[in-house]
Amino acid sequence: MNGVFITLEGPDGSGKSTIIGLIGEYLEKEGIEFIKTREPGGTAIGEEIRDIILDNKNTNMSYQTEALLYAASRGQHIHEKILPGLKAGKVVLCDRFILSSLAYQGVGRELGIKKVKAINDFAIGDVYPDLTLFFHIDPKKTLERKFGNGDADRLENLGNDFHEKVYNGYMDLLKIYPENIEIIDANGSIEEVLEQAIDKINKAIRQRG
Repeated sequence: MNGVFITLEGPDGSGKSTIIGLIGEYLEKEGIEFIKTREPGGTAIGEEIRDIILDNKNTNMSYQTEALLYAASRGQHIHEKILPGLKAGKVVLCDRFILSSLAYQGVGRELGIKKVKAINDFAIGDVYPDLTLFFHIDPKKTLERKFGNGDADRLENLGNDFHEKVYNGYMDLLKIYPENIEIIDANGSIEEVLEQAIDKINKAIRQRG
């Protein structure tokens, strides 16, 4: 595979979705072929799974079911979109990937990092990011952004305690799985955050030739 697989991770409302769109605009100007996608979702099947996971009506969903649905969506995503894109030599930009499941379900839901990693390893095979950009910002600040928009989903509505636990989980995961992870200070302006992200991405692209 000659493509470059880049994922963006961080607390809800950390600015990933805004920045990934701007990264796409930058790559397009540079004439670099890319795919921009997200998780859960990214495919027709994955988007249907996303609707089930994030629907505020599904309060009775077990934590195990939630974790398995994320892994199922990810497996389809790899098969249908990510792997073909990489084989075609494209840059694949993905808003969230396996690190999110380890933080949200492994730590936040207390299912265990190793158990959640095992089901995701099965789902994705050996397709792991060449670069993960982690958007570092206080989760309380990011939730204020989300609730201010009035569009919080089922997981975003779980409250500060849950999201603080997820954030602490991310901090531990950055130490457990440091390979190919770069920290982005997401407290600055959009321009400042974008500059950091593009610098890291350009380095990853150059390393892959």
